[in-house]
Amino acid sequence: MNKALDEKLSLKIAQNIKSKSNKPFDNAYKAALATEGAFYVQGFLVFAGKPYRPIEHGWIELDNVIIDPSFPQLHKTPEEIWYFPAQSLSVKKLKAIIEESKEDYPEDDPLPIYGSAPYEYYGDVMLGGKEYLAAYQAAEAKCKELKELN
Repeated sequence: MNKALDEKLSLKIAQNIKSKSNKPFDNAYKAALATEGAFYVQGFLVFAGKPYRPIEHGWIELDNVIIDPSFPQLHKTPEEIWYFPAQSLSVKKLKAIIEESKEDYPEDDPLPIYGSAPYEYYGDVMLGGKEYLAAYQAAEAKCKELKELN
């Protein structure tokens, strides 16, 4: 079941962190750090209309509600958006992974964070573990459903 998107809180947090276009993982990271009790979530976003394909995305969850700091840049209503989570991280775990990534791979952007190996694949793109594949397949099914409705 798709959790509810809190539009007002998404807009407020987007403004507070100065959310940037095409930076969903950075926006989610900043939002997680700025929101007590939040979980950083990565997965896929699907919305009504073209391109009818899952989009890798990041957001936060707080009290079983989705807060998307990139929501203002999506130009959609909450009813036109579906989220498919692949992994959820506490802020403590998120910080530890980012710190380790910066030490081990200083030239690479630490976001997005993929799960542990072995990795699953779709097409030519690497996902994370099996949870990423499951989230992608669910998002892909929703895309097909939406395309058939239009």
